[in-house]
Amino acid sequence: MGEFLVKAADERGNLLQQVEHGYSEAEVRERFVQQGLLVYWVKPKGIFAGDFSFQRGGGKVKQSQFVIFNQQFLTLIKAGLPVLNSLDLLIKRQRNKYLQNLLQNVRDRVKGGEVLSDAFAAQAVFPKIYTSTLLAGEKSGNMEEVLTRYIAFQRMALTFKKKLAVSLVYPALLVTVVFSMLIFLVTYVVPQFAKLYQDMNAQLPQITLIMLNLGTHAQAYAPVAAIVGVVGVLALWQWKKTDRGAERVDRVILKFPLLGEIWLKYQVANFSRMLSTLLAGGMPLVPSLETAGASMSSRRILNGVSDAAVRVREGQSLAKSLEEQKMFPDLSVEMIEVGESTGALPAMLNSVAEFYEEDVQTALGAAMALIEPMVLIIMAVFVGGILISLYLPIFTIGSAMH
Repeated sequence: MGEFLVKAADERGNLLQQVEHGYSEAEVRERFVQQGLLVYWVKPKGIFAGDFSFQRGGGKVKQSQFVIFNQQFLTLIKAGLPVLNSLDLLIKRQRNKYLQNLLQNVRDRVKGGEVLSDAFAAQAVFPKIYTSTLLAGEKSGNMEEVLTRYIAFQRMALTFKKKLAVSLVYPALLVTVVFSMLIFLVTYVVPQFAKLYQDMNAQLPQITLIMLNLGTHAQAYAPVAAIVGVVGVLALWQWKKTDRGAERVDRVILKFPLLGEIWLKYQVANFSRMLSTLLAGGMPLVPSLETAGASMSSRRILNGVSDAAVRVREGQSLAKSLEEQKMFPDLSVEMIEVGESTGALPAMLNSVAEFYEEDVQTALGAAMALIEPMVLIIMAVFVGGILISLYLPIFTIGSAMH
């Protein structure tokens, strides 16, 4: 969830400008329009405005810490303790000061008469899927079951993310080493050879002259290039936080060969798992769709699910609504259609999530097996080319002396 600056006017023409928390500019704008306000603009607050689901104002709550809190909270509720007493015990034992302060505020609000879901939502930090899960538990009177499902969902998500991170460690380290070596060779080693050959006044091959000119200019303009690179990254980051920028970046990512397909399947697996958890907790389909869609990091998925939710509200089936967006894989749509027709949509969504999670891990393993030798070959070609171009005059001079 991010922070957005909103400028709007009411029916009397009174202007208001405030900071609002939301998942996207479109979602925040729609919220104000539904209140009957005229919205002038909605824009992210600051360069790094973005996903603050577990972080704000210098404080941070790790996802693993939040899962542990909910596990302890569930245990106390199962033991028969009232919500206030459970919160008191957990606040005293909480080592994360930021989370402790948040829980203290939640506890004070609950004591003042607010329901638990509203108290957590008022912090504007916790993910929407969590507060929606609590709301479903309060309405159904079965808080234990919905919390159990949420904890299971979070554990599966954490396990999946850890497996992905482990798969990406070696390739990321390999690419970093390769780029660092190339930068060192071009900006330091090549200029040293340039000084050597300048003192020798030797006739140099064309490939050596090109490499020496490249290294000399790279060393001279390296600070400028670094500054331009940092500014460019920050500008791209800010642009990506806008609806238009996020949509464009997401389209580019999805068009990447192999990796784009993996990214799409990863998003589909996350969406299916979230939607299944919300539906199993007793939430209606449309609010579940809106909540699960708003939690997506892919802007195309987010916008597509929002459009699908509108069509479902109008009476169209979920499978048909998702199929019209032309972004979900055909197999996932077919499985969802079967789940709808048999009345077992949550279970089928779980199957979709499990299938695509396994598919992502398999495809990612195959992609890494392909990328690693490609990186090594590229490294060998570049490093070998640089070294040959630098040492070629030495071999030439040595042959001439003999």
